[in-house]
Amino acid sequence: MKVGLVDDRLIDLDKLKAIVSGIPEVEIVFSTLSAEEAYEQIKKEEIDLLIADIEMPNLSGYELADIIHSHALNISVIFVTGNSGYAVHAFELNVHDYIMKPYPKERLVKSIERLLEKTKSAEIHGRLYLKQKNEIHILQKKDIIFIERSGRSTTIYTKTGPIKTYQTLNDLEGELRERDFIRSHRSFIINIHYVKNFSLYAKNSYIVTFEGIEEQAMITKEKVDFLQQNYF
Repeated sequence: MKVGLVDDRLIDLDKLKAIVSGIPEVEIVFSTLSAEEAYEQIKKEEIDLLIADIEMPNLSGYELADIIHSHALNISVIFVTGNSGYAVHAFELNVHDYIMKPYPKERLVKSIERLLEKTKSAEIHGRLYLKQKNEIHILQKKDIIFIERSGRSTTIYTKTGPIKTYQTLNDLEGELRERDFIRSHRSFIINIHYVKNFSLYAKNSYIVTFEGIEEQAMITKEKVDFLQQNYF
């Protein structure tokens, strides 16, 4: 995992470097006292995680995270800050964690290790073989966003477009045993790594929106609770 660090206080930046450099499978790509410099580095260097203070001169850590979020960059963010006032807004930006200063070393280490595990589980391998009338369609599992059963046909929504099949959700659920896929509803299977938002639809159900497509799925309240306990 490639990591960038930014904090305008040298003592805090040194603490970040000391902790992060000791974590296996993690490489520090840049370390800077300036959010503007961090922004320039992000444009030039590929990183997986940004660890940032929030309140800094000129460009703040929050504004930096907002740029990452609005440009849909595949970079996770951990805020390490002395200000609790941004917590709600930070999670609107889908940050991985919000750590208050002063913090013990173990707090940051566990947060990064949790992100490492989440990243590993996102690496879906294998193919799905779809039986159609006169052909077999071979699909990369990692490209599946969600699957919907409607009437007697099933639509598989992928990064490159929808694919129709007559296989049932029960058939497909048996093929998609990876942790990343869950039966969210009697008519839907979703890939949790594309989920963008849950919106309350009825007392016991939510609408699911996804990254990259306009189509939506459904999820029961029971499954949302399960996701919160076991995934997020």
